[in-house]
Amino acid sequence: MIRLFYLVSSIDSAKEISDDLHEHEVTDWRFHIVSKDEAGLYTHQLHTASILDRTDLPRYVERGAITGFVLALAFIVPMALLEVLAMPAAAWIALFIFVVVAGAWVGGFGGIQSENYRLEPFHQDIEAGKYLIMVDAPKDHIPKVKELMAKNHPEAKLQGQDSSFNNPFAGKRRRKIKQA
Repeated sequence: MIRLFYLVSSIDSAKEISDDLHEHEVTDWRFHIVSKDEAGLYTHQLHTASILDRTDLPRYVERGAITGFVLALAFIVPMALLEVLAMPAAAWIALFIFVVVAGAWVGGFGGIQSENYRLEPFHQDIEAGKYLIMVDAPKDHIPKVKELMAKNHPEAKLQGQDSSFNNPFAGKRRRKIKQA
C-alpha cells in the first residue's frame, strides 16, 4: 500500500474529498484526515486519523520489541545454554518472551508521546489550520487516485507519497516525503 498526502485549507474541501472518495469506493479505512480541529472533523462526520496514525506508537513498539529480542538473545539464551540456573526449558522460553514483550511495552511509552514521523513534515501546516488528507491505495490504483484528485479537487495539493507500513528504522523526514 502507498499513502498519498494531500493538504487542503478548508474543512468544506476535506468534506468534498471525503464524499468523492466514498463515491469511488474508497472506505474510511483507506483515508484519514489530520487536523487540529478535531471537533470540526467530528461535526462534519469526517474520518480522523487514529492514535496509531497520529503518534509514533507502532514504530516505537516495534523498536522496543526488536531491542528486547536482541537483549534476550544476548543474555537469556546464553544463560539457558550454559545452565546458569536450573530452570525448565519452558521457563527460559517464557523469560525470553517476557523480555521481548517488556521491550515493546517500554518502547510504547516513547511512541505515545511522539508525533508520527510521517506527520512531522506537515506539523506547521496542521498547526496553521490546514487539513492533511492521507489516502492509502494499492500501487496499481495510485494513478487513478491522483487523476481523481487532480481532476475533481485541484485545491488539494499533493505533498508526496510513502509506504503505509511503518518502518521502525526510519529517520527524520524532510518536508517532502517523496515527490509524487
